[in-house]
Order: sequence, then C-alpha cells, then structure tokens
Amino acid sequence: MNAPAWFARAVFRMQEAALRRPTFGMLADLERSQWLSAADMAALQRERLNRLLALALAHSPWHAGRIRAAGLAETVAAGAATLDDLKKLPTMDKRDARENVEQLVWRGAPGGVFPYTTGGSSGEPLIFHFGRARQAADAAGRLRARRWWGVQPGAREVYLWGAPVELSRTDRIKTLRDRLVNQLLLNAFDMSPATMDDYLVALARWNPLAIYGYASSLALLAAHAESRGVPLRLPALRVVAATGEPLFPHQRELIERVFRVPAAVEYGARDAGLMALESPDGVLLQMSETHIVEVLDETGRPAEEGEAVVTSLVSEAQPFIRYRTGDVVRAGSRADPGGRGLAVLDAVVGRQTDFVVAPDGRIMHALALIYVLRATPGVAQFKIVQHAIDRIEVRVVPDAHWRDAARASIVDALAARLGPACRIDCRVVEEIAPERSGKHRYVVSHVDPGAALQPALNKGQG
Repeated sequence: MNAPAWFARAVFRMQEAALRRPTFGMLADLERSQWLSAADMAALQRERLNRLLALALAHSPWHAGRIRAAGLAETVAAGAATLDDLKKLPTMDKRDARENVEQLVWRGAPGGVFPYTTGGSSGEPLIFHFGRARQAADAAGRLRARRWWGVQPGAREVYLWGAPVELSRTDRIKTLRDRLVNQLLLNAFDMSPATMDDYLVALARWNPLAIYGYASSLALLAAHAESRGVPLRLPALRVVAATGEPLFPHQRELIERVFRVPAAVEYGARDAGLMALESPDGVLLQMSETHIVEVLDETGRPAEEGEAVVTSLVSEAQPFIRYRTGDVVRAGSRADPGGRGLAVLDAVVGRQTDFVVAPDGRIMHALALIYVLRATPGVAQFKIVQHAIDRIEVRVVPDAHWRDAARASIVDALAARLGPACRIDCRVVEEIAPERSGKHRYVVSHVDPGAALQPALNKGQG
C-alpha cells in the first residue's frame, strides 16, 4: 500500500515543521541559488563562511584559538574573511573532533544540538553533534537532486539501507512514518538469496520512482536479479542513487543493465554532510551553497586528485572547518553542462566496504558490523576480519574510555547479528597496520558471498 504523492508530501512537510527543520524553505532557496553565476555563488559562500567563522569564534573555543592564532580574529569580527583567508587556518581531522568535542560544540545553537555517530568505515568512529540547519540542508539537497531526475517530494522511493536486527517500538513507528511519506525500507544487512527474492517481489509491487542504497548492496541485488533470469519490470523508475562508498564502473554497468535506468552517485559523510550529487548530465555537482570542498595532496597543497578537505557552512552546532575526510576525490575542471553555478567533482575515488556472510547464508553489508563498533564507547580504531563463514576476528585499539566489559558487549552484539554458529574473537591491540598496499581496509571478508551470484557479477565486470 502506498499513499498519493500529494498526501505523502503533506505528511513530510508536517513532520519537518514539527521537528523545527526548515527543509522545504531550504529546498526553495537551493532551487533558486543553483542558477547563480560562479561569481555570485562565490559571494554567497563568502557570506556564509563569515557567518560560520563568527559563530565559531564566539561559541567554539577550540576553533576560536585557531582563528586567533592565524591572525584572522579581527577580519572575522568584521565579516571580511575571504576564501583565501580560510586557507590560512590549519586542517582538522577526526581525532581533533573526537578529542576536543566539548571545546567544539555550541550547545546553544538555535533549534537544539543532537549527538550522532559516524558509520566508522574509516575505522575511527566519531561521536559528533549537529543542529537543525545541517539536517535540513542534507534533506533539501537530496530533494533538489531528485527533482533533477523528475522525482518530486512524496514520490515512491525504496531505500536499500541498514536496519536493526529487531525492531523496537520506535523503529515500528518510523516504519509507519516511512510508509506515510512513500518510503519503503529493504534491509541491506540481510541479503540472503531468499531475502533478495522477496526484495525483487517488493520492488515490483511498490514500483518506485527512485531506489537509493549502498553502492555494493545495489550491485549485489542487481547481480541476484540477473542470476534469477527474471527481468525487473519497474515502469515508474527514473534513477538508482548509490551512496556510502564509491560506485565502480562495473557496478554502474550492472545496475543500469538490470534496472534499465541511469545510476547516480551521491557523495556525503555523516560528519561532514551531503557534499555532491550526480545530475542527469553525468556530472557530480557539489552542494556549493552548503559546503566548500578543497582537494589537497599529502603536503596540503591543491591537487587534481587528493583528499577532500571540507568546510561545512551549515555546521554551526559543531563546526567542521577544513575537515580532512579521508576520502580521495578528483577535482572538477569543467562547468555544469546544465548551466547551474554549482562546482563539479570529476570523481570520488575513496573507500569501498566489503560484505560479510553469516553461517546461515545471509549476505550482510559490512556496516551491519561496523554499527556495533561505532556504538561502543572506548573504540579509537578497529578492524574486522572474516576468516571463515563461522569465524570473525575483531581488533580494537582502545582509547581512554575503554572498559573491559566492552569486549563482551561487542561479542554479544555481533553474535546477535551473525548468529550463534559464528565464533567471534575480540582482541585489544596497540595499533592496526595498513594492508600491504598501504591502504586501510576496516572490514575484510575472505568468504565468497555466494557462487550462485558469480556468473552475473562476472558478466557485470566483463
């Protein structure tokens, strides 16, 4: 059962208003500002940068110290900081955000301040705080991008996304709310062949205009559908939006072949926010009104390909100013062919997350395990290795908040997801070495996700 689009849109508006999130006001602003000239967009960024820096100077002592040390306090107080002035500030990283949280958070931010935890795919979970403006900006940016593809607020969407093992009362209420706004959740943490068969039936019945999910989960579902030899008939579908990890060319080709619509990349992070979305012209457009993205090499100099260093202009509750994301991106060198004034990223090169396979055959996105580690106090870094279908090793680098009881808590929580047949070893270590390639992989599985899916996967890569 789905609701008429006008009704779902009205429910969504009422929800956002009740939560004091200015989502639809921001959407209207974004619809106008995307057509600004490059010069006018830069002026808008300067105005919002000055506001962010002034709030950080007044309410975030850690940032205030850096602003003063860079000799920018008077410039910021006068509202005269430029984008070049921003580069005089040192970069910050996840450790800075974690270790100085009370010196960063502005607890009096309008609309309230809310704690959140990063997904931990970097191996370093982070508890940070955001405000209503940041929430609204992410939602409005996604709604604007959906409109690029002809998908209006309230249209039927499917989310192939993480879900808890057991639904609490709050989760059940959220599920009802999702249906009222025409959103159907399919659990990416449970993707056994039988479950994916059910997902294909649910997709056909729901006939969504958009499908949204982890890139690797979407590719896995597409491979499964192709291996079954039953064509998907989704006449309303306009776009499949992939997020959470890079979308590799063979995955894009597979998804587009099976779903028969374009795949579009969404690039964002829980801490830094929604940063770029792909348009029907095939370009990755930055959220220029809400983010300044620098691409820097290892020495901190501008580069064609390098680390994305982000200043979120809507992060006043806990400012992220020149924040090192750990993601590798390629800077754009062209304008939007659609005529928008939004900056372009050529590509997101960054991280990929593996699948894990439970002893009962369920194929789970690795975030199902990552969520356990990110919610455990005292975990500074971690690595999860699946050596066999019934054996998982967890390595944890602890911080000052670690307690011995956390080890049992991690084992119990992972057992609840993987089942009692899986042996889980949790070890505390002093450091976690990178792979031989020099890269860090935070979930590694040595288990084949299913021979039945290999023909379709191989065809997609061929």
